[in-house]
Amino acid sequence: MERTLVIIKPDAVQRGLIGDIITRFERRGLRIVALKMIQIDKALAERHYAIHKGKSFYEPLIRYITSAPVVVMVLEGNKAIEIVRRTMGATNPAEAAPGTIRADFGVDIGRNLVHGSDGAETAAFEIPLFFTEQEILSYARDTDRWIFE
Repeated sequence: MERTLVIIKPDAVQRGLIGDIITRFERRGLRIVALKMIQIDKALAERHYAIHKGKSFYEPLIRYITSAPVVVMVLEGNKAIEIVRRTMGATNPAEAAPGTIRADFGVDIGRNLVHGSDGAETAAFEIPLFFTEQEILSYARDTDRWIFE
């Protein structure tokens, strides 16, 4: 099973979309193995977005992600990274396919509601930034046999 990090960003939290977003991932068959609401501080934001340091949008991104609470979660499932990315939609909501989170709820690229790891290496880096091993649960659901072969 593959794991990925998802952040429900400040704009989604402020707009009351937490439940709608989580529901989208659960309905795709992904299992939540860790979940919490936090306030990201500047140091954590800088570690998480270190790859973007020096880019024009870096400082505004740091200010934005630290501006209000977020919900962070680890999702698990077959091809979890790909499924999360497709469920979120294109980074720019104006270009996202209908039916995706960003197309259905977003308008502006700077307020695109969710973050998801873009690959296995990224997920392996990001998950420990937000969760300890003890916070990530391993369990089976009775419905898993109807979701996974």
